[in-house]
Amino acid sequence: MTTRFYFHPVCIEHEPSPNHPESPARLTTIAEVLADPEFDALDRQTPPEAAREHLVRVHPADYVERVFALVPDEGYGRIDADTIVSPRSGDAALRAAGAIVDAVDSVMTGAADSAFCAMRPPGHHAESTQGMGFCLFNSVAVGAEHARVAHGAERVAVMDFDVHHGNGTQAMFWNEPGLFYASTHQWPLYPGTGDKSETGAHGNIANAPLWPGAGSEDFRTAMRDVVLPAMRNFGPDLVMISAGFDGHRRDPLAQLELEVEDFAWATDELRKLADTACGGRLVSTLEGGYDLQALGDSAAAHVRTLMG
Repeated sequence: MTTRFYFHPVCIEHEPSPNHPESPARLTTIAEVLADPEFDALDRQTPPEAAREHLVRVHPADYVERVFALVPDEGYGRIDADTIVSPRSGDAALRAAGAIVDAVDSVMTGAADSAFCAMRPPGHHAESTQGMGFCLFNSVAVGAEHARVAHGAERVAVMDFDVHHGNGTQAMFWNEPGLFYASTHQWPLYPGTGDKSETGAHGNIANAPLWPGAGSEDFRTAMRDVVLPAMRNFGPDLVMISAGFDGHRRDPLAQLELEVEDFAWATDELRKLADTACGGRLVSTLEGGYDLQALGDSAAAHVRTLMG
């Protein structure tokens, strides 16, 4: 089994300002953990930049241009109150989207079985015409659309276990019967979307909100009872994961009580689903996770499980 690992140092140079939780240290931590000899079998890739054509499949061209216009030559610019850009942010965002495009190419052509994109900025909060929640462009949506356009995938499913609901991905998928979005997330919490009544125009959305303080059994029950059956019923040609590790009990931005083992278990369940539904084709991309120890341990468990 071949698992590709995508990383680019320019994503460390995206600096949202000192003391911002979405810090460059998130990626240096993951890179250090995955440098362990345990992970020598990873097929390590330097991702290309995404082309503008990849971005405009899910974002209007004027929005794409507006984001790059806000990237400063020095200092900081703002997409919204907490989504801050610095001089290398545009380059980092292009590499983040480029990683997931290349990862989709890899698994759809059989060059790899699975892939993990350790890139930033994250993406799942970015809506079609508005970046927010630390996200500039919606990379997982870019990847899903690329699978459809470039590889003829008819049904692409995204499972998002970030502690914050992926409002951007849900909004982009809402009216698309060939795209499926499932999410476990804390409720109530930013961004305020993700009620279980939000099911999409074609029954292609499955939300499983969790109350503050919910732990392993609550999360696994939501996966078993809501997410996994809905994904199996959808029958994807490609499984994608928005891998946020901020549901961990140590994370400072939320109040779930998940453990490292929960992320490994969820990854294994999704890997088995992909094995059954679509020949094992699975692409994962980093979203949140803001306690560095929990992030490193959880990302390692996630990748270890992808590697089988």
